[in-house]
Amino acid sequence: MKKIKIALADDHNLFRKGMASVLSQVPDFELVLEASNGQELIDKLTRRMPDVVLLDLEMPVMDGIATTEYIRENHPDVKIIMLTMHDEDRFVLHLLEKGVSGYVLKDADLDEVEKAVHKVMDDGVYLNDFVSKVMHRKMVNKTTVIKQSSTTTLYNSKVLLSEREKEVLKLICEGLSTAEISEKIFLSPRTVEGHRLRILEKTGTKNTAGMVAYAFKNNLV
Repeated sequence: MKKIKIALADDHNLFRKGMASVLSQVPDFELVLEASNGQELIDKLTRRMPDVVLLDLEMPVMDGIATTEYIRENHPDVKIIMLTMHDEDRFVLHLLEKGVSGYVLKDADLDEVEKAVHKVMDDGVYLNDFVSKVMHRKMVNKTTVIKQSSTTTLYNSKVLLSEREKEVLKLICEGLSTAEISEKIFLSPRTVEGHRLRILEKTGTKNTAGMVAYAFKNNLV
């Protein structure tokens, strides 16, 4: 069984050691490196490249956002799951736009962490209930503002998606996998993936997480 290689960066030693111990309980996970801040993580990436990075948002020397920007620029295939105590709406879309594939609160249990890692590996993004509710609130608020202002010009008016692409995008934003979308709308997985790639191209986003953030921010769903 091929193991998913994981890196963990958090400046709180007790939390990091505890998380490392928890991760070691998952049979198909392999913790390949630990770091106490973003700079230390980046320095260690030259020794062993992970599949997924579990990254603390607030760290000294180099925080989670700066580290995300570096990884996205230099190692775009590495998936990033942000670990944080912050459950504020303002962080979520910003982090997804930066290229974070998932957002998990630090008080989550092992099952959610395990699910998040598998989901970002399989589908490129993990949208838990908290993130989905944040996005829904953003969408409702944005729609209200648009209705109240006749002078508002939507950037998404420049993005012309077909009805099928809109349908696929909506299901991706609901957290469905390619296989689940395929079964739901009676298309082959290859065709669904083709739609996903065209949506990425049309929205100018680099990964599924960024595409989801773009969709909600620009009222595409």
